[in-house]
Amino acid sequence: MSVLDQFRLDGRRAVITGGSRGLGLAMARALAEAGAEVIIVGSDAGHLETARAELSNEGHIVHVIQADLGKPEEAEKLCSHVLEQFPRIDILINNVGGRRINTPTEDLALEDWQRLIDLNLTSVFVCTKMIGASMLKHRHGRIINVASINAFWPGKAMRGRSYETAKAAITMFTKAVAADWAPLGVTVNCIAPGPFLTDANRRWIGERPEFEGEVASAIPMGRWGQPHEIGGLALYLASDASSFMTGSTIVLDGGKLLW
Repeated sequence: MSVLDQFRLDGRRAVITGGSRGLGLAMARALAEAGAEVIIVGSDAGHLETARAELSNEGHIVHVIQADLGKPEEAEKLCSHVLEQFPRIDILINNVGGRRINTPTEDLALEDWQRLIDLNLTSVFVCTKMIGASMLKHRHGRIINVASINAFWPGKAMRGRSYETAKAAITMFTKAVAADWAPLGVTVNCIAPGPFLTDANRRWIGERPEFEGEVASAIPMGRWGQPHEIGGLALYLASDASSFMTGSTIVLDGGKLLW
């Protein structure tokens, strides 16, 4: 098998949570371009339909499922539905997450803390437990968790700290499950992205234009990442090319954590 053939995903099926926009959609597209059948999960029906139309028009096999993975019971229902409809899942990308509020820790309501922990962390546990367990039967699978550089670095302007806590926990969850499942043919790795120009961040920039330059100036490369730049890394971790890698967290941040 040639080195490029190791990156092919023909005949494989992938689930991408939070896959209808931004980094999730970029990763879904990368896997689809490598030949995978992709199942995109998201909470917004309109965004899902837009993503489905885009990828279908590009000639890819794509399915969409609407679910709010910030609610653990919905995450469980989603996984049950996926496994009923698609008996074999080869790749799982746990990408869904977000911050959405910026309340100081001392003012953060317990329900808001728990909601963000469930969205960013509990969803990873549920999907790994249920969809990952189905991979064990086949003794093959690729799980990719998406954390953040905020797993290692508390953002100066961020408040509440539930986001950083959840993302840091994801990196250790990745290591622990990777250790358990390494002998069973399932690898578990993690991507920790830095600042990317996703739709959500563009909205922040629209409200505060100086924000774009402030962030870019703190990155050695002098710019934000473009969503498509995560695609190649996701493909590597999803493919046979990464067959000897598990338990790793790869930082993709233009050098942000160097300064």
